[in-house]
Amino acid sequence: MAKLKKAIRSKSTAPKSNAAELQARAEHLSRSLVESAQQIWMAGVGAFTRAQGEGSKLFEALVKEGMSIEQTTRKLATGKVDAVRDAVEDRVGVVRERASDTWDRLEKVFEERVQRAMNRLGVPSREDLADLTARVETLTAELRKLGKAPAAAKAAPSNKPAVKKAPARKPAAKKATSKKAGKTLPKAPKPVSPQA
Repeated sequence: MAKLKKAIRSKSTAPKSNAAELQARAEHLSRSLVESAQQIWMAGVGAFTRAQGEGSKLFEALVKEGMSIEQTTRKLATGKVDAVRDAVEDRVGVVRERASDTWDRLEKVFEERVQRAMNRLGVPSREDLADLTARVETLTAELRKLGKAPAAAKAAPSNKPAVKKAPARKPAAKKATSKKAGKTLPKAPKPVSPQA
C-alpha cells in the first residue's frame, strides 16, 4: 500500500496517461486481493470439510480409547474393591474373635465372683447339692430297710429294757464349700426308729 501511495503522489504530477496506468494497477491490485480472499475462503472451506471428515474419525477413535480406558479402570477398581472387601472381612473376623474372647473372659470372671459371693453367704454349690441329694437317697434306702426290720422285731419281743434316745439335733448351718477345698459336709445322725 505504501508503494501505491508513493506512486500516486508521484504520478499526480504526471500527465493523464499515467492515470490510465494507475487505473490498471489499482484493478490489478484489486483482483489480486479478491483472489487472495477467495483462496483464503477456499482454504477455510477445505479445512472445515477435512475437519468434518477427520473429526468424525477422530471422534470415533476418542470414543474407542475412552471405552478402553473405562474397561481398564473398571478392572482395576473391581480388583481393588475385592481386595478392600477381603481386608475388611478379615478385620471384622479378627475383631469378632477378640470380642468373643473378651466376652468369654468377662463371663468367667462374673461367674467366679458370683460363686464366691454365694459361698460367703453360705449358699451351697451345685456339687454340694448333688452330694446332699445322693446322701438323702442313701439314707432313704436305709430307712426303708430298717422299716422292714422293726416289723420283724415286733413279732419277737426282746427282754431288753427300752432306752429312749435323745431326739436328734439338727447340725448348725456351716458355710458351704466346694470339694476343691477338700472339705466334706458333716454326716447326718442316723435316724431313730419309732418305738411303740
